[in-house]
Amino acid sequence: MTHTLHRRGTAENLRGDYALIMLRAMGINDDDYLPKVKEFLRIALRHNPVNIGSEMKGCLYEFLPEEIIAGAKGDSHVVFDNSRALTGFLKEVKEADLGLSVVVSGIFESVDECLEQVGLKHHTGNFSLGIWGKTEKLPGDDILEVTTMCGHGLISTNLVKAVAKEIKTGTRTPEAAAKILAPNCTCGVFNPARAARLLAAMAAK
Repeated sequence: MTHTLHRRGTAENLRGDYALIMLRAMGINDDDYLPKVKEFLRIALRHNPVNIGSEMKGCLYEFLPEEIIAGAKGDSHVVFDNSRALTGFLKEVKEADLGLSVVVSGIFESVDECLEQVGLKHHTGNFSLGIWGKTEKLPGDDILEVTTMCGHGLISTNLVKAVAKEIKTGTRTPEAAAKILAPNCTCGVFNPARAARLLAAMAAK
């Protein structure tokens, strides 16, 4: 399971969203974990991610990349907004052979195409079963497409509405609005590039 599993959206807009997590298994492969996860992040930076982060430090919209790498202590994360960058990254991670699990969240067909290009296969596939309960109390799908990019639920619905209003009135660009949201997702799985597109579409309604 992963907190990136429940991202909402259409097949089209999710094709620009690939979130990755490097994980250790406690007591099994956690020896020399920190140097390996730091290398994972260094490799990512060579492929132009739209976000990186570590659960014990923060994300690219709070800290400089070298600060995140130096402060990485737990599971670490990378987000790409295109399959070409993902493929290049996976190729280099495979060659590095760090010996830790890498979870990739995205449209299955798109992710599998990238894996095939670098000679990999996915080991396990997880599907989200959606949201159960009093779903009538949830905000609309356009809001959920943005807020579910933070798997810990730290992106406020009202903040999304507020920045979308600013875009609509011309006081903030979609890109600037996405940068307001991004630091709230401290582990770094929020995709500001996709968020900017979603917010622009929301403001145009």
